[in-house]
Amino acid sequence: MHIHILGICGTFMGSLAIIAKQLGHTVSGSDANVYPPMSTQLEMAGIELMSGYSVDHLFPMPDQIIVGNVMARGNEVAEYLLNNHIPYTSGPAWLHDQVLQERWVLAVAGTHGKTTTSSMLAWILESAGLKPGFLIGGVPENFDYSSRLGDSKYFVIEADEYDTAFFDKRSKFIHYCPHTLLINNLEFDHADIFDDLDAIKRQFHHLLRILPSDGKLIINQDDPNIKDVIDMGCWTPIESFSTTNHAATWFADDIDLQNSQFTLQQNDKPRGLGALKLFGRHNISNAIAAIAAAQHAGVYVEDALQALTTFSGVKRRLEHKGTFNNINIYDDFAHHPTEIAATISAFKDQYPEGRIITIFEPRSNSMRLGIHIEHLANAFDDADKVFIFEPSDLEWSIKEVTQNIKPETKVFTEVDNVILDLINEVKPGDNILILSNGSFDGLSAKLVLQMSRRESDAIH
Repeated sequence: MHIHILGICGTFMGSLAIIAKQLGHTVSGSDANVYPPMSTQLEMAGIELMSGYSVDHLFPMPDQIIVGNVMARGNEVAEYLLNNHIPYTSGPAWLHDQVLQERWVLAVAGTHGKTTTSSMLAWILESAGLKPGFLIGGVPENFDYSSRLGDSKYFVIEADEYDTAFFDKRSKFIHYCPHTLLINNLEFDHADIFDDLDAIKRQFHHLLRILPSDGKLIINQDDPNIKDVIDMGCWTPIESFSTTNHAATWFADDIDLQNSQFTLQQNDKPRGLGALKLFGRHNISNAIAAIAAAQHAGVYVEDALQALTTFSGVKRRLEHKGTFNNINIYDDFAHHPTEIAATISAFKDQYPEGRIITIFEPRSNSMRLGIHIEHLANAFDDADKVFIFEPSDLEWSIKEVTQNIKPETKVFTEVDNVILDLINEVKPGDNILILSNGSFDGLSAKLVLQMSRRESDAIH
């Protein structure tokens, strides 16, 4: 069967394409924005990519068309499908019908940490010999791709609350029907489709309504918004996790942030020592959540702890891009004030002696609309210097934020100027942190190239 995917380079749809290919289908796809790492892994998998959205891409007509939620009414291809009564489906609905119906689905939901936590969980199950399938909104370093069909009943999925498609406004995770559900946290986001936090809570409540009573719900003990969702109705046994509250079922005690080590407790009983390659309190929280979910699938806690010692992270999630002349460069997907603050704080704990120079692109829909500007300035408090790129489509004045940012801040409208200024600014011992949930016009790769050349010139 030939499947064509509209919006194929999105993190979900690209991962879906990999699974469709593994099922034996011929897969092609179109997207307006084709860039690594998703475009790279799709090309490696032998999937044909087409730039832009054109009706011509549908000829000869594929056997099935999967429509990503990036497609909107008014788009040439969307209107063609509707006007000509051509069958189509959404990515989440296709995944449910073709893959998930007979699987034990372990879903990781929440505003932050989904990608890293799902990757940790998939790696724990893999290390335990369970050969899980998975679909993750990023590329885990421990696997070749962001998704795979798997060779067992277990399937790990990053469960996003964003809407399904222009013709199905329910959250995507409603289609996944999980048996194990992990909720990391809950904040207001996706302001382009949700009016307020209560609207998001309602979608999470809908998810709890289809969670079986013999399943498991694993929640962040410290998040009051999750408790609000549970108060709407929950029919499933609950376990909790925390790095600060001993009352949680799973608790990380004796935390050493410098070395990313902790003692894991379950119901106030020591279960073993944990050690991660990743740094930051938020990643320790992600880890104990993943351990709890893995135990529900039958993995021994000791085996889960051992597996996490070899977990290498996810591309663009605090990804180390290189060290040049004792200057570290990291790339991260953080785009919400809470994520930004957590990432910078983790850097400060890891590199207490070096300066933290942060480069930020306000690119997400919520950020462009100005939903988070009230909290954005304080997110940079732990940085030493801030560079902000100002996109042309920003719907608020960047000065409203920069005047309230404590560290020295510069604003740029050209990516190349960011790099030029940064090259003249940095010195040995500095740590550069790039924050964007998009390609950032290739800034990361360009900066690595320039820093590498500068280091080479210094040697010679």
